[in-house]
Amino acid sequence: MKKLHLLPHSARKIGYVLLVPFLALGIAHMGWDFTIAQLEYHPAKTGGLSFTNTNYTDELATIGLIIALILIGFSKEKTEDEAIQFFRLEALQWAVYANYAVLILAVLFCYGGLFFTIMTINLFTVLIIFVLRFRYVLYQYNKSNP
Repeated sequence: MKKLHLLPHSARKIGYVLLVPFLALGIAHMGWDFTIAQLEYHPAKTGGLSFTNTNYTDELATIGLIIALILIGFSKEKTEDEAIQFFRLEALQWAVYANYAVLILAVLFCYGGLFFTIMTINLFTVLIIFVLRFRYVLYQYNKSNP
């Protein structure tokens, strides 16, 4: 089987460290409209153009979550063999199917602000489901092969 280009094993620990604050920030921003004042941008009026004030808290949380989940999901295991590569591929396939199932259900049954919220969360479902499924399959595999 062709070797995958994965991140070093130590990247997973960094991903878990980053996951906690960025997940908390994302939940606080979505649930309670929490913003970080230092991320506020007040553009100057130039000519006839008018720009709105913007806060980049949601962008910071989104980018941080994506980076953390990629570090967790695509870092090498201590012993990376063909079975683990197969589990990784199978978990990724499973995550894509689940992600698009959520997307189809959202298109059919959600409208307005709820649809936008679900689409925002849907940005992360492939990575979240992949990580959860891969970790679960590895747990089952390690439990049966001590």
